[in-house]
Amino acid sequence: MLEKARHIVVEGPIGAGKTSFAQRLAQRLDADLMLEQPELNPFLGRFYENMDRWALATQVSFLYQRHDLLAQFAQHPAERRVVSDFLIEKDPLFAGLTLGADEERLYQRLYATLQPQIPRPDLVIYLQAQPEILMDRVRKRGVGAERNITESYLASVSERYASFFHQYDAAPLFIVNAEVLNPVDQDDDFELMVDRLNAMRSYREFFGYAQ
Repeated sequence: MLEKARHIVVEGPIGAGKTSFAQRLAQRLDADLMLEQPELNPFLGRFYENMDRWALATQVSFLYQRHDLLAQFAQHPAERRVVSDFLIEKDPLFAGLTLGADEERLYQRLYATLQPQIPRPDLVIYLQAQPEILMDRVRKRGVGAERNITESYLASVSERYASFFHQYDAAPLFIVNAEVLNPVDQDDDFELMVDRLNAMRSYREFFGYAQ
């Protein structure tokens, strides 16, 4: 599966390690990177301080940033592979978590306008971990805009991610237990994941979970 995929997405909630793993995987595959740039979202820091006030602005800013990146991907040379750290189809799960009813309806109209233009990936890798693990990782990396994130918020995000990917069937999906596997910092875990991804034959596979 990995060898044939041109557009590979690494996803997961905040703290799962999706960006770091995407970077490492792109280096291994000699692929180009397409990464979110949360530092360019002018509302993000204010959102974590006052979610009710800044949720809509933050959400719309991310939606258009992700859409613009994918529009650039449409012009990408066909012979070059791309690894990204976001799946735009999961964008509405944050809207459902943070927006009021009227704001969510407005957001959904914007999303519906852009959605037909969105290219689908060839492979999605979903890194999954419990909220307490995610919270510990967020604290350790010490990003200023994330200092006000709470474990309860991460728990809600994680629950929505799990629900979203439980139903997701738009592309082959490789679900990883990122609590017992650390493909970012552990070379052995990274090599194991690459081997399993190369051997992937099913449309949905799990890695690192008890059988």
